Amino acid sequence: MVEVVRRRSRSLALDLVDALAGRIREGSLAPGEKLPTEAAIMEEFGVSRTVVREAISRLQAAGLVETRHGVGTFAVGLGDAAPFRISPERLETLQDVIAVLELRIAVETESAALAAMRRTPANLEALRGALQAFARAVEEGRDAVGPDFQFHLEIARATQNHHFVDLMATLGGMMIPRARLEPPGPLTPEREAYLRRVNTEHESIVDAISRGEPEAARAAMRTHLANSRERRRRLAEGA
Repeated sequence: MVEVVRRRSRSLALDLVDALAGRIREGSLAPGEKLPTEAAIMEEFGVSRTVVREAISRLQAAGLVETRHGVGTFAVGLGDAAPFRISPERLETLQDVIAVLELRIAVETESAALAAMRRTPANLEALRGALQAFARAVEEGRDAVGPDFQFHLEIARATQNHHFVDLMATLGGMMIPRARLEPPGPLTPEREAYLRRVNTEHESIVDAISRGEPEAARAAMRTHLANSRERRRRLAEGA
């Protein structure tokens, strides 16, 4: 139960990061402008103080805010050193999504290998929890985008390298292709069959990570993401 609460807090923190980062990038929070107080953010977004503090910490790591002790937290101008970001408008076509999948193949294959070498029992528990959440969503006729993202985020955490986690957090749920390309609603038999194959691929990745086999984990992740890329390529060719 404690782990479930932690995972939910992490998800809420990422949502809050997206919301506040969006305001900074759009200019509604101008460079040098003070962010609302913790209490005000808690009230506006309906989250706990812990969630607010984790979100602020992530924004600091991304270089979007700075905290002046005793004064408050302030938005930082993006300048020439803007942190990496893929905006939603750059994920509007199949080719855009394929490009992100190519980036993910480059990053996440190594992430899986490192996870196999460094994962802790808690990491494995979190990965298995994400697998179960994915399978449960499919059984209930839902598309499982949230558990899918959580699964890949937990692999990044298992590397014990915060840069992998920060990159995944920056990409957010938009990195899951069907979050951008497929309409919401009940699953069709074809989509359900596809999601079951995805879950089988996820299980192969977790099996390799749990066995501590980096090459097998790397290969399983590459197969998983390459399959997703090829499916999108076939859709693009048939469009």
